[in-house]
Amino acid sequence: MKKLVIGAVSIVAVVSAAAAQQTGFKRTVLQQVDLSVPGREAVTAIAELQPGVAAGRHTHPGEEVGYVLEGTVLLEQEGKPAATLNAGQTFLIAAGAVHNATNKGQGAARILATYIVEKGKPLATPAAPTR
Repeated sequence: MKKLVIGAVSIVAVVSAAAAQQTGFKRTVLQQVDLSVPGREAVTAIAELQPGVAAGRHTHPGEEVGYVLEGTVLLEQEGKPAATLNAGQTFLIAAGAVHNATNKGQGAARILATYIVEKGKPLATPAAPTR
């Protein structure tokens, strides 16, 4: 079981690193562990966005609980007003909610995020662009 979890973490890290080279967005998985709730796992990661860069509209197969470590981030969630978050502020994104984060500051923005997600599903899935 540990080999499977380590392999999954490695795959997520490699995919995230490849995306970061192209877009200025990087998600580094710190841990990925099973929960006591069957079929759920917790994934803790650091997301880093370069100035002016957006993560891109996407969803998660579970909740995202976040804390802005540094920088200024514009968080846009469908059905909610956009929120500008600064270092020290927190947020919650509901399972399946389409959202995007954009670095609105001059330096890199860093977010500590914990995802409580369905095990075996991709951590993030791109969403269709707005029209």
